[in-house]
This record gives sequence, structure tokens and C-alpha cells, in this order.
Amino acid sequence: MKNTKRNTAVQVPEQSRILSKPRIFFGILFIVTAVVMALSFASYLKNWKADQSQAGTMLDKTVKSSNIFGKVGDWLGKIFIFDSIGVAAFLVAFLIFVFGLLILKKKYFKPWKTIGHSLFFICWLPVFLGAVTQGSGTLSGVYGFQIVDFLNSVIGPLGLWTVIVVGIALYFILEFNLRPSSIRSGLHQLNENTVGRVKGMMPDSREIFEADEELSDPNNDSEISVKATTPIISKEKSTESFSEPEGNSDIQPIVTPNLTSFDDKSEEKTTVTLTPETTPESSSKTAEDDFDFKVEIAQEVDELDDTERKSAELVKAYGRYDHTLELAGFQMPTVDLLKDYGNEEIHINKEELEENKNKIVGLLKNFNVGIAEIKATIGPTVTLYEIVPEAGIRVAAIKKLQDDIALNLSALGIRIIAPMPGKGTIGIEVPRKNPTMVSMKSVIASQKFQNSDMDLPVVFGKTISNEIFMADLAKMPHLLMAGATGQGKSVGINAILTSLLYKKHPSELKFVMVDPKKVELTLYSKIERHYLAKLPDTEDAIITDTHKVITTLNSLCVEMDMRYELLKNAFCRTIKEYNKKFSERKLNPENGHRYLPYIVLVVDEFADLIMTAGKEIEHPIARLAQLARAVGIHLIVATQRPSVNVITGMIKANFPARAAFRVISGIDSRTILDSPGADQLIGKGDMLYFNGNEILRLQCAFVDTPEVERIVDYIGAQRGYSTAMILPEVSTEEMSVSTGGFDPNEKDALFEDAARIVVSTQQGSTSMLQRQLKLGYNRAGRIMDQLEASGIVGSFNGAKAREVQISDLSSLEQFLENLRNK
Repeated sequence: MKNTKRNTAVQVPEQSRILSKPRIFFGILFIVTAVVMALSFASYLKNWKADQSQAGTMLDKTVKSSNIFGKVGDWLGKIFIFDSIGVAAFLVAFLIFVFGLLILKKKYFKPWKTIGHSLFFICWLPVFLGAVTQGSGTLSGVYGFQIVDFLNSVIGPLGLWTVIVVGIALYFILEFNLRPSSIRSGLHQLNENTVGRVKGMMPDSREIFEADEELSDPNNDSEISVKATTPIISKEKSTESFSEPEGNSDIQPIVTPNLTSFDDKSEEKTTVTLTPETTPESSSKTAEDDFDFKVEIAQEVDELDDTERKSAELVKAYGRYDHTLELAGFQMPTVDLLKDYGNEEIHINKEELEENKNKIVGLLKNFNVGIAEIKATIGPTVTLYEIVPEAGIRVAAIKKLQDDIALNLSALGIRIIAPMPGKGTIGIEVPRKNPTMVSMKSVIASQKFQNSDMDLPVVFGKTISNEIFMADLAKMPHLLMAGATGQGKSVGINAILTSLLYKKHPSELKFVMVDPKKVELTLYSKIERHYLAKLPDTEDAIITDTHKVITTLNSLCVEMDMRYELLKNAFCRTIKEYNKKFSERKLNPENGHRYLPYIVLVVDEFADLIMTAGKEIEHPIARLAQLARAVGIHLIVATQRPSVNVITGMIKANFPARAAFRVISGIDSRTILDSPGADQLIGKGDMLYFNGNEILRLQCAFVDTPEVERIVDYIGAQRGYSTAMILPEVSTEEMSVSTGGFDPNEKDALFEDAARIVVSTQQGSTSMLQRQLKLGYNRAGRIMDQLEASGIVGSFNGAKAREVQISDLSSLEQFLENLRNK
């Protein structure tokens, strides 16, 4: 809907008038500065020889300056003219003057075009003047003299002038479009305009005709010999030039005498010419040919619809919505809260490097594997030896020697990367004898982390090449972590949480923490009113009870559905687009819209939850992992036991980013990373990170418990919200539907017969139901799922039969009777 423009008086808000004062001050300041610089430059060019000898006497009162602005003018002239660009410095003053006009909103110049022209001549003019003056005087400045001197020595005087002429020629060609085609069209248009003006100066043929008619009037008694000067238009020709419209009374037949000379015997001939009557509205064919006809279409003015207009007015009156305003005084944690572990520079032990190199080369030679090249990259914990095998050596032959190399080097674990992605080499990772610690303070204080523009920046630690490694949790979009006890998994979780606390405001990020062990994440309860989210009527924000975990996960699913509804109503695809629209006041809070913070679900021990709750945990986790990315809900799931019954295929498919610390066996490594290697790590924060493309070896940054305690104490001591973020409530019916609960009304007709067979045999097997009830596999599998959902049999247990929960048939009959009465 387009709004109509009205001539109404708009009252300027008081805030706009206040904000306009600094704009006027700075605009005038820039203009005055430009004038002072221009006058100083002019005065300096006049007296530069005398003033040049006074350089460095700014504070000496006995030395007088001849510049119009004194020693300040001398200093400006020396800096901009003598030491730099010569007389092109006036263009710098001009640009400052233009910038001052722009601040005052006086658009006498096109900003970008003016800047482009000025920059060109600032570069070209000193070179040109330097070539003309050969460095004498100050017209070219040091810049022009140095460029001219360099070009003279490289390409000679002729080449120098060629560069200057070609440069200015290209400038005019590009600026004025001086191409041959455009020049020809311009000359042609100029010629047509000239001809049109000449023709316009000639008298109209009709006027000549009328004059001739008067001279040849038969009633005139005098004998006058007249020569025809007007061509006679035949009737046929006139009909080609002018079509006679039906019913048009403006066109009148005119009898035209033939004015050609004749003798006494010849008769006077007349020709009927259909000529349109001359009116201000009509024009002749010749007038249409003689003049250029130009059509200009006025540019359509973009109009704002009602929503955009109202949002623009709100932004103008109140500014963009600031989600941090409620905690405007909140201070982000300082780097001083983290412990400094001293010098973390890597010391190169040449003896160790040479010894390992000789052992690797000697061992490979013993197995007839030749090496063309070898180099070492030293990291905090591991040294990477990259080798280039000789032609004809198979990669598999080197892979088989992993255990032999580890034995020969007496190392804790050797990892061979064959081949290395994108390098064409084979990598052998060897642990260092004296590893270097990577502290959390060193990575948090780094410029890479501080200047990061990621949505949810997570700094893990350092790579083998000693570079800080960061990743965006919003783009992962979920992280699966695994590692045996004591290998650094909990420290890795703390490193991730610390990274987010150092970058995100409490209004931008909320955590939902699940800690079945009850001791790992307890420290973060101190920042409940700042960063945590919890269920209503819940005392502890750190969730430890399994039943509350199920309720919380289903509550997050409800929150996810509510957010998707908000995004649908706002016509947005991601939370970032939605929050931007809300900040620009394009979404009305009265319609339920609100600023949406990111929500990060942290589960410390996933295997324990699967053992106690099973499908009730797996279903909402899988649903969140599949859908919650677009609405800003992200998952960090950690487990000590990465087995297939804990990390199922459905979960792995939705967690492309994975972090693996040292695990017990190669099977666990393949479960978490889909490749071996995690079982060869050395522990103490040594980890592998997989992002769906390649596996990177990292040394996780170390953050100790006292450091985390200082951070949460610093945040908790500040003013926070009245309570933690409250998640939506979930009814019992919604939980049963979301977790795939059993519905007695939808049970199979053979459900009770199958239950009696299972209880009587105490064996929960789908194949047995197929044989006993003569069913197909699909129907027998559905009945078995219903038996599991009703609680008659246990969950799937691999190749073994399911555990039967009811011991005898009498108990089963009572159980079935209760199901019928529901």
C-alpha cells in the first residue's frame, strides 16, 4: 500500500535538534580548517625559501615567520607541500572543505565523484610538475621528485612522459566517454541541430505561396510575369503525406493555381491540394524532420509503505531498539580474571628434531620406503613431520608402519595422516617430550578473538602450527564431544562456555545446562540471573534430575516451535534477520514479537541420560538438532562413552561438528569421528576436531576451576535480571506425543496376543512374533514398538532379545485391563 504525500508540518523532535548541534560544529570546523590550510599553503609557496630555514623552531619565540598563519602555517606547508605532494596539497584542503559541507548537509558536490577526481590529480599532478621542473622548487614535493627520479632511471625521459600523457588521456577518456563511436554520434547530433536551426530560419512555404497568390490575382489589372517558387503538390502525393481522417473538419480543400509560364493558347491548370489547416496543436511533416524530439521520463519517487514509514519514524524519534538497555551498565569479564601461566613460546629442541628425523628416515629405509623430502612443524604438544615419498611408493605401505614408527621413537602415540588434505604429503604426528601449555588467557587476549565478528565465537586452543583456532557455534550448528575420563573433556566444555561469556551480552545468549554428575557445571549457577534459562517453578537452573531433563528438552521444542511461528509472521528465515528487523522497529511487540537471544543447550554426560531415559531423551534431542538451527538454539552434547547405542545414527547425522579427546579404543574413535586417530592422542587436552571436511589436531586451551569461579563471581556480582529466562511450560499430553508415548486407542488388533506370547516365553523378539503370529516383519516390528511404549518390554539391546518387564501372565492380564480402562 502506497501512502500519499501530504503537505503537513512535521515537528522536529527535541532529540534531533540536540543531535544537530555537534553536526553543525564539526561541519564548520572542517570548513575553517580547509580555509586555513589553503591560505597557509599559498603563503608558504610565496615565502618557502625563507621559512624553510626556520624548520624545527616552533617553540623558539625569537624566530619570526613570514607565513600568514605563522609557524603553524610553515609547519602545514612543509608537511603537505615540501615533504609530500607539492601544490596538489590544495586538493587536500578542498576535500576537507567538501567533507565539511557534507556534514552540514550542503550537497553542492557529488561526494564520490569529487573524491575520485581529487585523488587522481593528487597522484598525477606532482609527477607532472616534477617532470616539468626537474625537481627544482616545491611545486612537485618530495613525492613528485622521487617518482620522477625513479621513472627516469628505469624507463628514461621518453617513457616518463609517455606514462604522464597516457595517464591524463585515460582519465579524460573514462570521464568524458571519449570513444570513437560516441564522438561520431556527438558530431552527427551537432550537425542535425545546426541544419534544423538553419531550416527554422527560412520562411514557411505556405507564406511564399500566399504571397505568390496575391501577385497572380486575376482581378489585378497590371500585367505581371511571375515565376513559380513553390512546388505544386499533387493530390496523390498529398494523400501519402497526410491521411484524411473521417469526420475531421479541420482539413479544407484549397484550389491552387498553376503558376508556371504559359502561352495564349494554353489553359490555366489548377491542382487540388489537401493541406491540414495550421493550428497550434498540429505540426507538418517537415517540422517533424527538422527538430530533435527528446522524451524524458521523470524518475519515480520511492514511497514507503505504512509499516516501513512507521518504523522509520520510530527509529528517528527513539533510535534503534537496544536489547542491552535493561543491563546497560553490564561489564564484560576482563582478561585479568584468567591466570597467566608465564611464557608460552615454543622452544625448539634441535637435538630432538634431528633425532626423530633420523629415526623416521632410517626406519622407512629399512622397509624400502624412500623419502624425497621431509620437514617439521612444531606445535604446542605435537611435532608434525611432513614427508614426500619417492615416486612409486604406495601410501598404504607407510600407513602400515604406524606401530613400528611409534616403537622406534618410543612415543606415546603416533598418528599418520596419509595423504594430508590439499598438500600432497604424508604427515606423521609425534608428541613432544616437553609440551608447551596453552592457557585460556593467551587465546582470549589474542587479537583474533577480540576482533572476531562471529555470531557465537568459540576458541578451542591452538593448532599444530601454533595458530589460534576458532569456530562459530552458530554455523556448526551443533557440537558433539567425546573423551575418556580425565582426558580434558570437561576443560573443553569450560573453554567453550568461557569463550561465549567473554563475547556475548546477557541479553544475547542464554544457557540451558544439564549436569547428571551434579558437580561439573554447578559453578555456573552464580550467573543464573544473567545467562541461564530454566523451567518455571524450578529452584535450580542447573538440571540434574532426569525427569526434569525430559521436561526441559520438550520445553525447548515448544520454544523452538514458538520461534518458528514468530519468524513466519515476520517473513524471516533466520534469527539474525528477525532480530535485525526487531531492532529497526519493524515488528510490533503487541503482536507477540520480542528480541530472541541465542540458546545453547549443554549436556555434560549424555550416556547416563540415554541409559536412564532412552527414547524420551533421544527424540527431543534429535528434533532440536534437526530443526533448531534457524531459530538460534544450538546443542553441545558430551559423553564419556561414544558407543553406537549412545550416539545413534540419527544423532550423528545432525551433529556434523565433533570434538574428540583421547578415547580407549579405535572403535570409539570411529564412532565419534568416523575414522581412527582419537585412540592415539596423548591426553591432557590433546584433541581432534572434525567439521565435516577434515580432521584438525588441536591443543585445547586450559582453564582451571578457580579461573571459572572468578569469572562467574565477577558476572554474578553485577546487577542482573529479576530471574533467569523462563522456558515455556509443557503439558503431559504434549510430552506423551513428543516422546512417542503409547496410545491405547491405536494399538494393533494382535497387541494382546503378542503380549501374552512375549510374557509366557519371557523373550522379546520380533522374529518370534513373526513365527508365532504368522506376520510380516513390518507389522511385527510395529507391535514390538507398541509393547516397548506400553512398558511390557524394554528397549532395543542390539543382537540380544529385549528384556521383558512383566514376570507372569496374571500380572499381564491386570496390566491389560488397566490399558482397556484408559
